[in-house]
Amino acid sequence: MRAGVAGGVLSTLAVAGASGSANAAEPVTQTLELPTLTADLATQVAQSADATQQAAANYELQAERDAAAAKAAKQAKADLAEAKHKAEAKKKAAAEAARRAAATEAASRSSERTTLSASASTSTNVSAPASGSVATVVAFLKAQVGDAYVMGGTGPNAWDCSGLVQAAFKQVGVDLPRVSQDQSTSGTPVSLSNLQVGDILYWGSAGSAYHVGVYIGNGQYLDAANPSKGVVIQDLSGYPATGAVRVL
Repeated sequence: MRAGVAGGVLSTLAVAGASGSANAAEPVTQTLELPTLTADLATQVAQSADATQQAAANYELQAERDAAAAKAAKQAKADLAEAKHKAEAKKKAAAEAARRAAATEAASRSSERTTLSASASTSTNVSAPASGSVATVVAFLKAQVGDAYVMGGTGPNAWDCSGLVQAAFKQVGVDLPRVSQDQSTSGTPVSLSNLQVGDILYWGSAGSAYHVGVYIGNGQYLDAANPSKGVVIQDLSGYPATGAVRVL
């Protein structure tokens, strides 16, 4: 019996020892769990990507706009230079035409100009022309067609009515008064039925006229009309003058 008990105890100890040895031989491991990508974090990542893409698109669009603006500015500068060149060419051509016409006009108006100059020299408002002709005056006026009307304007690209008339006659040595009231009494009064090219037309009473222009023939006159029209050629039938004076 003692032998049986001893054998059982020994068997139990052997099993326990074997189990302990087996446990000692197995490696110890630990499981690490990775964090789960939550829905909120996924949304934030997506929004960040969208924002980056939008910023890139905005940058590209701004670059395109800057390039277009630079191109437009360059074209505008070129257009302005071309317009100035054309304006200068127009005025030079008009001056040359006036010079050529002056010789012919001077011969046909020589005797008449002498008489009118004598009459004009008696006026305190105007001096007699030293040289020049009606053709020069008209050519100068036509070269200003299309210029702006500005109250008080005396050129070179903006005029009021009396400022334009004064500048035109100054081309041939005639010193007209500055305002329309005084210009309406300068020179020799003439009938509207006997107008000649170069006569100064006025609207209102002589001495208190409110507007002036120059007769250019064929029932037409040229004037710095108003801010909406600027310097234009118009028909007398549409706006008949009150009176006229002749300086040349």
